[in-house]
This record gives sequence, structure tokens and C-alpha cells, in this order.
Amino acid sequence: CRKKNPAFMRVLAFRKRLSIVYRRKENRMERKSRQQEINEALMAADMASMSLQKAEEQLQKASSWGIWDMLGGGFFSTMFKHNRMDEAQAAMNEARGHLRRLKKELLDVNLTGDLKMDVGSFLTFADYFFDGVIADWMVQSKIGDALNQVREARRQVGCIRKRLQEMRQTLEAEREGR
Repeated sequence: CRKKNPAFMRVLAFRKRLSIVYRRKENRMERKSRQQEINEALMAADMASMSLQKAEEQLQKASSWGIWDMLGGGFFSTMFKHNRMDEAQAAMNEARGHLRRLKKELLDVNLTGDLKMDVGSFLTFADYFFDGVIADWMVQSKIGDALNQVREARRQVGCIRKRLQEMRQTLEAEREGR
């Protein structure tokens, strides 16, 4: 009886159109929110990449001073090397903060990353007070390890950034209806 009633049929058609419009609007809002999350993750990746680059530059300088120190550079080369190591440590601490933020942002877009870095502090003491080839070699080895960790973190951040850009392009293509 109700199905043949024209007024009832108009109400059903109106509800159906309203439901379609509502779903489209909801989908647009979801895409916009997801795009914002991706943009935030990209920004965090850029900040992490910049601080990792700064750390890598400082570690390379420390490594250069370390080679000079191993060749008999003495107290001043040790001092300059450790100044660069301190600057690298500060840049790595900054990078750790950016990497933590990046990890949080990646959770929002369902991606993950595991990035770690460290430079030992005992070797600074040993390098100054046992200034010799063995202590210099141990410190140089730690600088090399830290440099490798920073380079690996930069590589991973680059891969993550590439994946985020792909996700953003996919969302843009969906939005444009391609």
C-alpha cells in the first residue's frame, strides 16, 4: 500500500539522494583530513632530514679532525674534534626530537619507522686523558658508527618521505576523480 503512494515514493527518493550527498561530503572530509595528516608527516620528515643532514656534516668534520688527531695532531686537534662531536651530538639530539614527532605523524597515516642514533660519552674522557693511538682509534670508530647511523636514518626518512608523497598524489587523484 505504501509503495504505491506517490508522496511516500518522493520521501524515499529524497532520503536516498540525501544519503548519497551526505556520504560524498563525508568522503571529502575524510580525504581532506587524511591529506592534512600526510602534509604534517611530510613536514616532520623534512625537519628530521634537515637536522640529520646537519648532524652528518658535523660528524664528517669530527671525522676529519679525528684523522688528524690519529696522525699526531695533539691536544688541539683532540679539542677541535670534540667540539665538532659536541655539535654533532646537539644536532643528533635535535634530530631525535624530529624523528619522535615523525613517528607520531606516521601513526596517523598508518606508516611506521624505527630510527636510532647515539654517540658514547666515555670515549671523550678517554680521548683527552689517554691521548694516544688506541683512544683516538676508538673515538674515530664511534664517529664512524654514528655517521653510519645518521646516514641510515637519512635514507629511511627519504624512503618515508617518498611514500608520503605517493600517498598525497593518490589522494589528489581521488579528489580529482581520476
